[in-house]
Amino acid sequence: MATYPKDRFDNVPDDLLRTGAHRGPAKRGRGWVAFAWAALATGLIVLVGVVGLAAANGKLDELPFFPSTPTPTVAAPSVTPTPTAAPTLNPTISITVLNATPTAGLANKVGDALVKDGWRGAALGVGSRANAATTDVKATVVYYSHPANEGAARALVQSLKVGSILLSQVYTASPLTVVIGSDYKLP
Repeated sequence: MATYPKDRFDNVPDDLLRTGAHRGPAKRGRGWVAFAWAALATGLIVLVGVVGLAAANGKLDELPFFPSTPTPTVAAPSVTPTPTAAPTLNPTISITVLNATPTAGLANKVGDALVKDGWRGAALGVGSRANAATTDVKATVVYYSHPANEGAARALVQSLKVGSILLSQVYTASPLTVVIGSDYKLP
């Protein structure tokens, strides 16, 4: 181990009670000031957190220090309801039937039932029948790709006795596409 020569700072007088002359005596009450600042900062952080959470949840008007202002009521404009097409059987329109349930062969059974109801577009060779990519669809939906086919889609839902219609460009290969869900019951 290396030893260093002694210098004047190594000789500390024995009567010296305090070392570190840069430190002065602590002032009275200094601890309470630090506590007050810490309490103020904590309260401010909690307040900002409460206001932030209320704003994020859309309940800012429920806070007691933000009085709610009444929202003015505006008269609703008169809206003319959009006319819906009347259900119309179109026997020549091509229909795709997709089975989206775990029941095997349901697309063929539904297609055969639709042909019996007069929908020749659901026959093999005219329309198509297949299994859907998923087997957990709950509700039967008839998709139509052009607004002119809305009446045929409504009539198809009536023939199925279950389902809803939806104008969509998801299935554009066929004018009408039936996605059979688990709510369908065979006749």
